[in-house]
Amino acid sequence: MKEKKTVLKVAKKAAAKLVLKARLLLIQDNQILLLKQTNSNGGNYSLIGGTVETYELVRESLRRECLEEAGILLKKGDLRLVHTLHKKKLSDTRVVLYFAAIRWKGKPKSLEPKKFKSVSWHPIKVLPVPMSPTVLHVLQMYREGIPFSEIDVRKSKTATPKY
Repeated sequence: MKEKKTVLKVAKKAAAKLVLKARLLLIQDNQILLLKQTNSNGGNYSLIGGTVETYELVRESLRRECLEEAGILLKKGDLRLVHTLHKKKLSDTRVVLYFAAIRWKGKPKSLEPKKFKSVSWHPIKVLPVPMSPTVLHVLQMYREGIPFSEIDVRKSKTATPKY
């Protein structure tokens, strides 16, 4: 019986995966650019970005996501890392790198209507509702100048961050 439990533990650890993501904090004149998800995708306001594919580097992935989701052109040299989040979920572990852009081109528009209803600017001090709890957490960390945080969803239903 003990042997079976050990095998199950090893199998669970092997099945867990690490997901690397990149997101953009695009701030201009004290406003932040947010995407509004469709109801079928959660309906929250969120940031541009997504999963870093195995064939991509992080900034390359973020540049691709910005162009695909909102028509924003970025140069990798114009991206600055501003926060790193380590989020442990039940099914996976995510490391999300948040970048700010010092320069960019394009008029933001929603280019993936099945995922996002709209893209719009919002005052960074008066964020719209409903907002993703993770995005709220990261924006708080960014405003406080805290470069790293952790969220362990397994231990708390409220996902209280640790930093």
